[in-house]
Amino acid sequence: MATRAAPLFDAATVADRWIADHCAHALHGDVLCAQADDPAWRALFEELAAVAGDDWDQLRDRARRHAEDIGTGFRIVGEGEERPWPLSPVPLLLEKPEWEGIAAGVTQRAELLEAVLADLYGPGNLVSGGHVPAMLVTGSPYFLRPLDRLEPPGGRHLHFVAFDLCRGPTGEWRVLADHVRAPAGAGFALENRLAMARTAGGLQSRLNIERHAPFFAGFRGGLAALCRRVDPRIALLTPGRLNPSYAEQAHLARYLGFLLAEGADLLVREDQLYVRTIAGLKRIDAVWHRLDPRLLDPLALDSHSTIGVAGLVDAMAAGNLLVANAPGAALVEAPAFAAFLPALAQHLLGAPLSLPNIATWWCGGEAERAHVAANLDQLLVAPAFGPPPLGLPSGKPALGATLNADQRAALLDDFTRRPQDYVGQEVVHLSTMPVPGEGGLVPRPFTLRVFAARDAQGGWTVLPGGFARIGMHEDVRAAVMGEGSWSADVCVYGSDPVAPVSLLPSVDTVQLRRNPGTLPSRVADNLFWLGRYLERGEALLGVLRVLLGHSISADTGAALSPDTVARLVRLVVAAGAAPEPKSLRRADLTQLARTAMEGGEGWYSVRSINAQARSIGQVSRDRLSADMIRLLDAPFPDRGVLLDRAGSLQRRYSALVGLAGEHMARTDAWRFHDLGRRVERAEAMLRSLRAFGGADATLDDLSTLLDLADSQISYRQRYISGISRMPVVDLVALDPGNPRGVAFQAGAISAHLNALPVLSDNGLAEPQQEQARGLAAALVTAKVQTLDAALVDGLLHRLFELSRAISTRYFLQGAEPLRSASMILA
Repeated sequence: MATRAAPLFDAATVADRWIADHCAHALHGDVLCAQADDPAWRALFEELAAVAGDDWDQLRDRARRHAEDIGTGFRIVGEGEERPWPLSPVPLLLEKPEWEGIAAGVTQRAELLEAVLADLYGPGNLVSGGHVPAMLVTGSPYFLRPLDRLEPPGGRHLHFVAFDLCRGPTGEWRVLADHVRAPAGAGFALENRLAMARTAGGLQSRLNIERHAPFFAGFRGGLAALCRRVDPRIALLTPGRLNPSYAEQAHLARYLGFLLAEGADLLVREDQLYVRTIAGLKRIDAVWHRLDPRLLDPLALDSHSTIGVAGLVDAMAAGNLLVANAPGAALVEAPAFAAFLPALAQHLLGAPLSLPNIATWWCGGEAERAHVAANLDQLLVAPAFGPPPLGLPSGKPALGATLNADQRAALLDDFTRRPQDYVGQEVVHLSTMPVPGEGGLVPRPFTLRVFAARDAQGGWTVLPGGFARIGMHEDVRAAVMGEGSWSADVCVYGSDPVAPVSLLPSVDTVQLRRNPGTLPSRVADNLFWLGRYLERGEALLGVLRVLLGHSISADTGAALSPDTVARLVRLVVAAGAAPEPKSLRRADLTQLARTAMEGGEGWYSVRSINAQARSIGQVSRDRLSADMIRLLDAPFPDRGVLLDRAGSLQRRYSALVGLAGEHMARTDAWRFHDLGRRVERAEAMLRSLRAFGGADATLDDLSTLLDLADSQISYRQRYISGISRMPVVDLVALDPGNPRGVAFQAGAISAHLNALPVLSDNGLAEPQQEQARGLAAALVTAKVQTLDAALVDGLLHRLFELSRAISTRYFLQGAEPLRSASMILA
C-alpha cells in the first residue's frame, strides 16, 4: 500500500518562525503580536505552511486563483474593465468573546439608526425637541421629502446595514462610518470565505470558525416574512455591469436565489411592481436595491434618473412593495450625523453607544466650527453630507496638517461661507495585521466592515466576521489608508464546534418544482445574442482558417484557385472584418486575415466579436457557470503565427459550445442561448451556400463549402466517388440530420419557439412560431435541383424576418412595457 511521503519541513516550526519574525519588527498594536500566545494564530500559520511550505508567493497565488475561480472581481469608477479581487491568504482572527461584544454594539447601532429614521420621517420629535438641528435634516441631499410621513411596508426603514470599524493600538473598537444607503461588501465577505476555505480547508474545523450561511438565510427569511405572499419573488436591483461591485451583486443574487434585475426590466402598473419576462409581467414583492436611493424613481425623486423605476415609490406607499433599505435611509449615513449619535443613543435607548464613534464635530454649530478652525492641523476635514464642498482638494477628506498655503486658504474661505458643509474628525490610528510581503510577513493597517440584517422575527442578526480592508503602506492613519489595497477574510473562532448550516432548506419543507423560475426579457435578449456572437465569431474564424490553411501557407500542396480565394475574401469583406485587399498575393491575404482576426476599432474582427460576447458574459454572471465566464474573459491570443492562434480560438469556441450543451439546464434560458446559435449558424451557412454552392461551383468551391460547414467527414463517409455539387448542397442545406446544415437549424429553431411560453391560451401559434414553421417546411419540401441563388436569398430574408419577430415578441423594445394585449400577471 502506497504511503504519502513525509513533508520536507515541519509546519509547526515554520509557523513559529513566521510569528517570531513578524513580531520582531511589527508596530505597537499589531493584532498578531498582541495575541502571539494564542494557539489559534499558530494553528492558522501551520495550516498555511502545510499548504505551501515557506513560500508566501505560492500562498498569494493560490488565494488569487481561488478568488478568480469563484468569479470575484471589482471595478474602479471610470474604468471599463474589472480588476481581480486582491485577497490576502492570511485572515484576521477574532475570538468569539471579543466578537460578541462587537456584534452587540452593531445591533445597538442598527436599532438606534432605525429609531432616528422613524422619527425624522415621522413625528419629528427629535427636531422639535432640539436633539437634532433642523438644518442637519432639511439641508441634507439625502433627505427625501416624498418619503416624509410615509411608513414603509413592515414599518421598518432598515433591513441591511454595514459599518466600518477600526481597532486602536490598545485594542478598542470604534466606528469609522455607517453604510445604510446601499451597503456593499457582503458578497465580497462571502467570496473571501469561499476562497479561504479552498486555500486552507482544514482551518474551519480546527478553529471552529463561525459560518456565514445562517446570516444570509436570516436576511432572506426577514425579507420574505414582510411580503404579502407566502412564496414571494424578490429582486436585487442593480445599476448594471459598470457599477464597481456588480460582480458581488451577481454572486449575491445567485447565492440568495434573488432575481438580478435592472431598472429597465421593471415597471409599475396600478401601484404594483412587475418584471418584464418572456412570459409576460411577473409580480415583484420585494426589492433589495444597490442604487443611489435618489435614482430609484424618476417620478417621485430625481427626474434625471435613467436606471430607476417610475412609480416605485407609489408601489411602496400602497404597501405592495418592500424596499430594502427604504429610500430615505441615507439621511443618517452622513458623517455630520455621527456627531449627534452619542447623545441620541442616551436619549432614545437610555444607554451609551457600545461601539463609540470616532470624535466628530459638525461645523454647523458655532462652538464646533470654532473648535475645528482652531485645531485644523490636528484634525481630518471631511464633507458633512457626502457631496464634496468647494474647499476640499479633489473633493476628498483632507488632513489639515498636509494642506499647503493655497489649499488652506481655499478651505478656510469656503469654510467661512458654508461651515455646515464640513465636519472635523479626529485622526485615527489603526491597529495592524500580518500581510504577506517581500520576504515574509509585514504589518499593515486595516479596517473591518461588518454587516447586520433583519431576520424573520424582526430582530438583527450579525454576519460573523465581515471582511477586512488592508492598507498598502505602513502609515497607520485611517485617512491615509483610504479604501485599502488588499482584503482579508475575518474568522470568528471559539472552543465550541460549529454545526454546518446551508441555505438549502429541508426537503420536507419545500414544494417540489421543475419550473426554473422567471426569465426577464433582458436576460433572454442577452443570452440570445451571446449565442449569436459566439457563433458569428466561430463562423468568421472558420473562413479565416480555410483561407490561411489552403491559400497562404507556403508549404501546402492544396492551394485553392484564385476564384475560390476571391469568394472567401468577399465573405470576409462583406462581414466588415477587413478592407478589400489590393491583390490576392500572399502578403495581402495575410494582412487581410490579420485584420479580420485581431483588427481594432473600425473592423468587425474576431477580436471585436469576442469583446461583444465578453460584455454580455459580464452581465450574465448569475446565469452562466464560472468556467464559461472564465473562457469569455480569457485574453485574446496575441502570440504565435496566425493559423496557430486561429486554432487556439477554435478550441475555445468548442469549449464554450460544450459547456453550454452539457452544463446549462434545458430551461428557457438555454433555449434562447441555443436559439441565437441556430439563427446565426443558419445565416452563415446560407451565405456560404450562396458563395460556393451555385451552378457554376468548382471542385475547390465545393470543398471549401464542406470545410465551412465542417462536413468533410460526413460527406466522405457517404460518397466514395468524390465531390459533386448536388450531394454537397443537399448535405449542407437540406439534410435534417446534419447538425451543421441549414435544415437542422430551422428544425431546432422551430422546436425551441414551440417550447417557449405564449401569451394567450387560445392554442393558436404566435407570429414567430408561424414563421419558424414556415421556414422549416420550406426546407423540408425543397428539392436540391431547384435550390438556386434566388431561393437561398429568399431563405435568408425569411430568417432575417424571423429574427426580428423573435426580438419583437420576447425582448425589451425601448420603453414599451407590453408586447401583447393580454399579459400574464403572476
